[in-house]
Amino acid sequence: MILLKLLLAHLIGDFFLQPQKWVQEKETKKLKSPKLYIHILIHIVLLLIVLWDISLWPYIITIGISHLIIDALKLTFQKEKTKRSLFFIDQLLHILVIVGCYVLYSEYKFDWELIMTEANLLFLTSILFLTIPVAIIMKTIFLKWNISELTKNSMSLKDAGKYIGILERVLVFLFVISDHWEAVGFLITAKSVFRFGSLRESKDRQLTEYILIGTLISFGIAIVTGIIYNTVLT
Repeated sequence: MILLKLLLAHLIGDFFLQPQKWVQEKETKKLKSPKLYIHILIHIVLLLIVLWDISLWPYIITIGISHLIIDALKLTFQKEKTKRSLFFIDQLLHILVIVGCYVLYSEYKFDWELIMTEANLLFLTSILFLTIPVAIIMKTIFLKWNISELTKNSMSLKDAGKYIGILERVLVFLFVISDHWEAVGFLITAKSVFRFGSLRESKDRQLTEYILIGTLISFGIAIVTGIIYNTVLT
């Protein structure tokens, strides 16, 4: 319960009670920005409210000070090119501190065997398989065709297709293992609607066939992986 309260305070403080104007001012003035220290104070007040127990002061002090240090380092080293990556690093460090405080100050005893169960390992293996490995497998399959020629006239975000494929496979896998096959059909329909317009405009039969084959392979691998996962667990 304490861990959930700490995470709740962080989410409210970092995303709901931090206006975009504050973020812009902090990025401009960095450590000289009053909004940085107001932001930290808000986090401390939120922790006091959600915990509502003065005996839990080590959580509040540790998280408050670490939040200031992490944000200060982020503002100091942040460049326009590193802004996106530092955002995720910043959030990860905050979460690690929160979890670390919970483990350190509570009576919680970490049991690795509870995490490394057969079901969890199988789930993790399946998810990882459906990301980069399947993307590489599909890329190898499509070496048979000159993809650059098929897509040379189409404007697309860099690596967008790869990430779309990863997301759709993960979603299909989750739908299959949770026995929501209707959601798989909905996802296929939704993708078909979006693709139909672009394919109709392209008037390129080869590109249409390429995308159709890729979609079927991607969904097929995800479905088979989900079926294997359910079979192994039962």
